[in-house]
Amino acid sequence: MTDLDPAIAARLKRSADGLVPAVVQQHDTGEVLMLGWMDDEALARTLQTRRATYWSRSRQEYWVKGETSGHAQHVHEVRLDCDGDTLLVKVEQVGAACHTGDRTCFDADRLDG
Repeated sequence: MTDLDPAIAARLKRSADGLVPAVVQQHDTGEVLMLGWMDDEALARTLQTRRATYWSRSRQEYWVKGETSGHAQHVHEVRLDCDGDTLLVKVEQVGAACHTGDRTCFDADRLDG
């Protein structure tokens, strides 16, 4: 277990299940790649290793992006929004960000025509 800096932990506003949404963005283009979920442990691991680590709500376990697929996210910076309830993770994406094989999780389904 990795401890999150108490000063950071004190600023986070978590959901009822202890999670904070993490918007993931390509660091140099601003392209939005995906949305993941982090708890204190996932955020601490991400900050320590500079590899994006998330909490899987469906599998109930931690996962490091790219650990099995090779489609890694190398973290350049992590920001907290003004309300403390959303993270912005700026990464260098290697390969596809989406589990479907698309570059981003937002490629396939445009709703406004």
